[in-house]
Amino acid sequence: MSTVSSREKIQPDPLFGINIAPSANASEKTFEIAKISDNLGIDLLSVQDHPYNGSFFDTWTLISALAMSTNTIHFMTNVADIPLRHPPLLAKSAATLDILTKGRVELGVGAGAFWKAIIGYGGPSRTPAEALGALEEAIQIMRLVWKIEGDNYRATFNGKFYRLDGAQTGPRPFHPIRIWLGAYGPKMLRLTGRVGNGWTPSYGYAPPAKIPKMQQTIDQSIAAAGRKTNEVRRNYNLAGIILESDSNKRVQ
Repeated sequence: MSTVSSREKIQPDPLFGINIAPSANASEKTFEIAKISDNLGIDLLSVQDHPYNGSFFDTWTLISALAMSTNTIHFMTNVADIPLRHPPLLAKSAATLDILTKGRVELGVGAGAFWKAIIGYGGPSRTPAEALGALEEAIQIMRLVWKIEGDNYRATFNGKFYRLDGAQTGPRPFHPIRIWLGAYGPKMLRLTGRVGNGWTPSYGYAPPAKIPKMQQTIDQSIAAAGRKTNEVRRNYNLAGIILESDSNKRVQ
């Protein structure tokens, strides 16, 4: 379960969400949870992205199917594995689903983890510095793909990790898709403040005691970039067990 908030003096309304694991052996339960969440007015449903996990569905295929079975709830990758998600195609996938759902897509992205598993799926092996640089380039490329200036607009990008060579941009998303970063280290947090639209840490990697200092790092980066604090929303992924008040039944 996740909660989103901002620390700006004039705060946007908080959003409430739920995380669903893309377990291949629980598809009926997954659709049931999504429909219940949609009917209850939950704002956001997020799905982790670990393509190399053989017991998991492909996250983009799953959220596309879930989105088509719901009406108002927003969907987010939490977070998309950039080393295995080619940024121009990820941008096109996100824009496509955003158009089909009339603006219900949020895009969470990460620099990568579990590198042995990523390599096993044919992905790159990157140092922390390389992963950070690749993520920043990926964000730039995705925004270029979403950018349209006139008919047949083309984009060129020459980076260390990714490039576009006169690539046709589009389609334009139905609404401005927010890019949320799964960030923990100081450099990733500063990148979040500089170019991100949201921050999505998890309790297991960022316990509550660490959050204030991490928020401070993001806010300092926001200020240095000349942005406003409420331009970067904050999400906190919580995991636990909910006990029903009238029984001992446990709900994951």
